[in-house]
Amino acid sequence: MSELIEQNNHVFDEEEFPMGSVNHSRTQGKLIVALAQDERLEVMPELSIDLKGLDISPFGFKSMVELKPDISVYWQTPVPEAEPLDDIIRSPSPPDLAIEIISTSQTLTEMTNKVKAYFALGVKSCWLVLPSLSTIYVFSPPHHYRVFPPDSELVDEIMAIHLPLHQVFKQRSEKI
Repeated sequence: MSELIEQNNHVFDEEEFPMGSVNHSRTQGKLIVALAQDERLEVMPELSIDLKGLDISPFGFKSMVELKPDISVYWQTPVPEAEPLDDIIRSPSPPDLAIEIISTSQTLTEMTNKVKAYFALGVKSCWLVLPSLSTIYVFSPPHHYRVFPPDSELVDEIMAIHLPLHQVFKQRSEKI
């Protein structure tokens, strides 16, 4: 997916800057594993959401047809099981929970604008993960959020998720 980002009167194409990083990737993997333990949830990384014509330019994004959270979480699978050859490119329905993990090439403003866009699409809860600070912001409506530091248990009341953050931010043991 290519996003255009305007900053200081200059338009940036997201493909100019790599979005991934070691901390981003590690955090994404740990969140997926932790959330997938909950059998109530369908956890899908990097799944594009069809915007269905919704104008998201008020949130700072240029003519896009999709948004792609780092992790989408659904209470139910967004589409019925299909044959592998009948795969779809974009989910027709927004996730119940959209998770964005900020990487070094992204700005906080860009990420909070994405949170607003997700709520405009009908997402119920959104997490903004800051790996460098081992912290997660849990948004319900776009302007209401709670901050969970690394030594706490994240509580998302809308999704009924309780997640000890040491599972996400703990360092691997050097011993194997």
